[in-house]
Amino acid sequence: MNFRRIAFGALMLVALSGHAKAQDFARPIRFVVAFPAGGPTDFVARVVADKMKNLVGQSVIIENKPGANGAVAAAAISQAPADGYTFLVTDGSMFSINPKIYAKLDYNPSKDFVPVALIARAPLFLAAVPGMPANSFKEFVAYARGNPGKVNYGSSGIGSTHHLTMEAIKAEYRIDIVHIPFKGTGQSVPALVGGQVDVLWSAYPSLAGFVKDNKVKLLATNSAKRSPQAPDVPTVAEVIPGFDFAPIVGILAPAGTPKGIVDKVAAEVVAVTKMPETQKQFAAAGIEPVGGGSDEYAKAIADENARMAKAIEAAGIKPE
Repeated sequence: MNFRRIAFGALMLVALSGHAKAQDFARPIRFVVAFPAGGPTDFVARVVADKMKNLVGQSVIIENKPGANGAVAAAAISQAPADGYTFLVTDGSMFSINPKIYAKLDYNPSKDFVPVALIARAPLFLAAVPGMPANSFKEFVAYARGNPGKVNYGSSGIGSTHHLTMEAIKAEYRIDIVHIPFKGTGQSVPALVGGQVDVLWSAYPSLAGFVKDNKVKLLATNSAKRSPQAPDVPTVAEVIPGFDFAPIVGILAPAGTPKGIVDKVAAEVVAVTKMPETQKQFAAAGIEPVGGGSDEYAKAIADENARMAKAIEAAGIKPE
């Protein structure tokens, strides 16, 4: 009889636990992703969404809203109800880059959002054509110095992290390298492989296959530490102390979202990033899990803002 009571009690606890989840979130949650499907930010959002549904007891729907370096999605979220059901998954460009390159934005970076959690970092790699007479970052800088105006580099567009990473390096060493912007890595990486550009910065998944086939070579990464995916590739920070332009990926809520919901979602997101399966998936895509809460994410945004401001000034980009 006692055994039956214990078993019944355990079943009631399970039922009540499931009921609590349903009460926290009565309908599906929406993750608005600021970039197209298939990119690092979208990948991170989908991995987190897939695992979060089991923690919160509701499905997590992905909605891609690309455009204007994340500004389209940011504007949409700034007008969304602050009811704890709509969140933005993005890199830091909507805070650190857009306010400095767009004269008018349909959102206020400092007032319209609440940082929820810092999910991951997605480092970029400096890739070069095989014929580039440089096999390290130092050799690349030396070659560019000795051949002013003769080296060109591709990027994902003016104002992209790919662009500003190189502009920061150009400013550091006062070297003359010609910028050739493209509309995303879908254009820039094939241009590198085809020899139309000499070097570029790109995420590891876009380059891995070409590296394996010896069609491009990796010279450096823009993260503060070496990537587990390519541990033999040094960081720029090993030459320029403190250099860190690896994009950060995080989740934000509309301003006014109840703190209890923000804290709960932050806890669930952090829990997901700590899962071995998540870390394995991220590693395979060249993404570094972080799992930081609201305060850590706010600090990361502020730090990136300061770095990008210097790079944008060095690049001579004016708001348009």
